[in-house]
Amino acid sequence: MYAVFRADAEKAGRLDVALKDDLVSRQSISIQDAEALGVQMKGTLVLIEGTEKAVERATELLEEAAERLAGEDAESVRAAFKRQEDDVASGMGTIFG
Repeated sequence: MYAVFRADAEKAGRLDVALKDDLVSRQSISIQDAEALGVQMKGTLVLIEGTEKAVERATELLEEAAERLAGEDAESVRAAFKRQEDDVASGMGTIFG
């Protein structure tokens, strides 16, 4: 299960509180500026992949700090994170291949 969140620049500092939660912090968490990720949004994007319970907890904790994206927005952001991971992995293969 996964969830994608977007936080405005002025609220991005509040993400730490949620992401340091014991349950949430044990999940796969990716954080990136939207512009650096190459998506047509503004702010900080957070992808959390893990158990249903952890994603629900993250949603509760991030309620006031970030907006949970849904549908095509969430899917496109998740795909952008995956492309970035693949690019990094490919680059490492070139260096150490």
